[in-house]
Amino acid sequence: MNGKRYRIAFATSDMATVNQHFGSAGAFAIYEIEDGQASLAEALEFGSLAQDGNEDKLDDKLCALTGCDAVYCLAVGGSALKRLIGVGVGAVKVDKGTSIAQQLVRIRESLRDGETPWPTVPAVKQRDNDPTRFEQMDAEGWDE
Repeated sequence: MNGKRYRIAFATSDMATVNQHFGSAGAFAIYEIEDGQASLAEALEFGSLAQDGNEDKLDDKLCALTGCDAVYCLAVGGSALKRLIGVGVGAVKVDKGTSIAQQLVRIRESLRDGETPWPTVPAVKQRDNDPTRFEQMDAEGWDE
């Protein structure tokens, strides 16, 4: 680890597993990782939100997650992903029921090894210039 503090958000309804889509997530657990240690920094609640394409519901979430390095969720829509990137937050899709504790172990191991386990914003922006990006996104299986 390089002494940097990382803030990682997890879309969760139970504070133990990743089990929410980004846009309709009712809550996020935000962890800080520093010097190889992870600790819960914040638990944010937004209430129940439908997956209805209403972009206005994202404003509060984007504001609350600004300053995070990444958000782990089940899925994120294309316009929400673009807005996350715009505030400097990478998004990582994981399987339903992924343990937050186990994911934190993986993240800490990756950081210890000098890797960043989420897409960095410059890398995502460069990928967005790739003419095959839509086919790649479709192959990833991201949902609205």
